[in-house]
Amino acid sequence: MKYILFFFIVIYSNSVFAQKKVIANLPYYPTKDTSDAYKKSQCKLDIYIPNNNKSLPVIVWFHGGSLTAGTKEIPEELKSDKFIIVSVEYRLSPKVHSPVYIEDAAEAVAWVFNNIQQYGGDTSKIFLSGHSAGGYLIMMLTMDDSWLLKRNIATSKIRAAIPLSPQVITHFTIRAESKISEIQPVINELAPMHFIKSNTPTIVDITGDRELELFGRYEENAYFVRMMKLAGNKKISLFELQGFSHGAMLLPGIHLMFQEIDKILK
Repeated sequence: MKYILFFFIVIYSNSVFAQKKVIANLPYYPTKDTSDAYKKSQCKLDIYIPNNNKSLPVIVWFHGGSLTAGTKEIPEELKSDKFIIVSVEYRLSPKVHSPVYIEDAAEAVAWVFNNIQQYGGDTSKIFLSGHSAGGYLIMMLTMDDSWLLKRNIATSKIRAAIPLSPQVITHFTIRAESKISEIQPVINELAPMHFIKSNTPTIVDITGDRELELFGRYEENAYFVRMMKLAGNKKISLFELQGFSHGAMLLPGIHLMFQEIDKILK
C-alpha cells in the first residue's frame, strides 16, 4: 500500500510540475538587429508559464539594480498559478547609456504584445511591473507614449502599470552620465514626471517607508501622483509600505500588486 501511495504521489507531483515551466532566453529583438554582441547576449527574456490554461493575464517584469546591475531571474514570489510572468533582461550602464535602457524595455514589451498569445497569454490583460530601476523603465513606457508607438503599440493597451519604488524624476544613473549629482533632482524628457497628464492606463504606485526609502523616493512619487490627480487623472493611486526599506518592500509590494490586479480584473 505504501508503494502504491508513493507511486501516485510521484505521478501527481510530476503532473503538477509539468504544468509549470520556464522558457528561457528568448531574444526580443529581431535577429537581423542583434549583430552587436552585447545586445545579442543581453536582450532576452524568460517566460514563466504556470499551467495549461489559456488566456492568462500577463505580468511583464523588469528587475532593479540602478540600471547598472541585476538579472532577469524571476523572483519566487512572482510565480503564481494565476499569471504568466515575462522577465526581461536589458542592457546596462556603463556599457550603454540612456536611452538604450528604455529602448530595450519598449522592444521587450512590444514583443510580449505581439507574441504572448502563443504561450497562453491574454493581450488584453498585460500588466507592467518592476522594482526600482525596473519601475522607472515601465513608468517611462507608460507616461511617454512615443516609445511604444514607434513599435505600433498604443499605451492604452497596457491594462495597468504597477511600479515598485520607481524613480519618477530622471533616474540617478542617467543623471550621473551627465555628471549630475544623485541628490540633484532633474525632470526632463527622460523623467516619467515630465509627462503629467490626465489620460493614462491605470497606475498603482507603490513605495517603501518614506523614512527608509532611497533618498526622497517616496516624496518624489507622492508629488508625481499629486500632480497627476491635479491634472485630472483618476486612474492613479499611491501606497506607502510603512516599516519597509527600498529593498525590503519588494516582497510585500508584490503581494499588494497581486491584490490590486485582482481588483482590476474584477
